[in-house]
Amino acid sequence: MTGGGRFSLAGRKALVTGANSGIGRAIALGLAESGADLVVHHLGDDEGALDTCRRTEALGRSAHAVEADFTVSGAAVLLAGTVLEEHGNIDILIANAAIERRSQWSALSESDIEAHVTANFSSLLLLARTLLPPMIERGWGRVVAIGSVLAARPRAETVVYASLKSAQLTAIRALARDVGAKGVNMNVVSPGAIETERNSERYADPAFRRAVEAKIPIGRAGRPDDCVGPVLLLCSDAGAYITGANIPVDGGWSIGDAPGNAGVTA
Repeated sequence: MTGGGRFSLAGRKALVTGANSGIGRAIALGLAESGADLVVHHLGDDEGALDTCRRTEALGRSAHAVEADFTVSGAAVLLAGTVLEEHGNIDILIANAAIERRSQWSALSESDIEAHVTANFSSLLLLARTLLPPMIERGWGRVVAIGSVLAARPRAETVVYASLKSAQLTAIRALARDVGAKGVNMNVVSPGAIETERNSERYADPAFRRAVEAKIPIGRAGRPDDCVGPVLLLCSDAGAYITGANIPVDGGWSIGDAPGNAGVTA
């Protein structure tokens, strides 16, 4: 299945980080359905990455799995160089991989802060530094960073994660101004409460689910597939006039809690 017309990604190649599960996998498969070939990044999940590759190939597209630990300094640069050398130019970068280690702000360790900065912020800039110049040379490219509702609604236990999601948006906007006239668009899609494999145990608790859903204006938790449509828009020619934007995919949570539920804890 290949999407046609202005939403087609036929002939494009995308690198999706953290594409072995959850939001990253859903986006990767959505890109493949629209015609893109994939480079599927993961960390420590060979089976998940290979499953994404198999499902991509079943759609008639090519897919290759690559592994890198973005908490390690230099890993993003090495990955980007390897991808260009072994798989050719990348037209679309989906910067999805991130870590989120929750703790009381008063108990934050320097190593945890550094790991968040390296994985959630530095990796984006370093991937862009390597992958954007070929996009600019060809006059076409797309970068979509996956943000978070927490940038708009931060909490103390996620202070580093939330702060870096805000910094990520600033970086995307800064670069977007510089490369927009050269055919490269850069945007952010910011999910809210999305139920994935990683947090399935929490959502299996009826009380937790009720507390979350009571706060969301649309009235339900999100699914990874909810994030696919906005990304496809931004990566296709249909979104050619959108750059430096942040699209919330959060059921309205970023505009405020659902009426009457401001005191619910989730």
